[in-house]
Amino acid sequence: MGVVVTDAEVTLADVLSLRLAMDGPLEEGTELVLRHRTTGVERAVRLGTPGARAREASLAVSLEPLGLTAGRWDAYLRRGGKRTRLRSIDPGFSLDHLDAYALCRRTLAYRSYRTRNGYLALKISEAEPVAEVRSVWFREGRFEVMGLLAYTGLEDDDSRHEAVLTLSRRQTGARLKGNATVQGVRFHAAVSLVDVLAADPEGAAGSGTWEPVLEVEDVPTALRLGSRLDDVDGKRRRLHYPSARVDGVLIKPCYTADDELRIEVGG
Repeated sequence: MGVVVTDAEVTLADVLSLRLAMDGPLEEGTELVLRHRTTGVERAVRLGTPGARAREASLAVSLEPLGLTAGRWDAYLRRGGKRTRLRSIDPGFSLDHLDAYALCRRTLAYRSYRTRNGYLALKISEAEPVAEVRSVWFREGRFEVMGLLAYTGLEDDDSRHEAVLTLSRRQTGARLKGNATVQGVRFHAAVSLVDVLAADPEGAAGSGTWEPVLEVEDVPTALRLGSRLDDVDGKRRRLHYPSARVDGVLIKPCYTADDELRIEVGG
């Protein structure tokens, strides 16, 4: 029996919603199996309406009760002791949906996607509050960044929240504050590049790596700046921003291996 996922989405209530195209009825006892790609741990869910003679079927699975952990989980169908990967033709990506999903306060974030080989899988990540970066640029001698506050529980409305951008250089403990505005869940922050160089004059002419965080009224923890609400992994290799020179010193934004934003000075 051939089964293909034609539509896959994790809803705002953390329910895996699937639409299946089938060339025959589901057999009695068919299960959806989710298998952790690293540990091999499995979770199984018995599918309903076995034997129904239909070309299409809809499936809804609540993910939270399954006790899934962070990582990538591959989807299988298991029938009569035989397990097969569940094929998918749905790319499983919508930036608008990911933005709406990130508005709620969560501890785990679930996302369905299609693997490079065309199979259904889930990506599960810890969902601590973060400042999700959408735009970065240098303008009029300033570093500027815009984005979305994710998993904070703030409302996406016109309310304004006091905020400040703080840059820290871990090597020397130097700190620098810049301006920031937050309206609803949208933020904009900026800092003078001249001030970045002057903030640590003893540290090899200010060279080094600076870590930005956003402190926002009504959010109890400082928010790291990063970029994870998309389908691009490994941004340090794949995404490069234009650099600037101030007094002959090179300054450029970049990402870490964990897709967190940094500002590199000199080097």
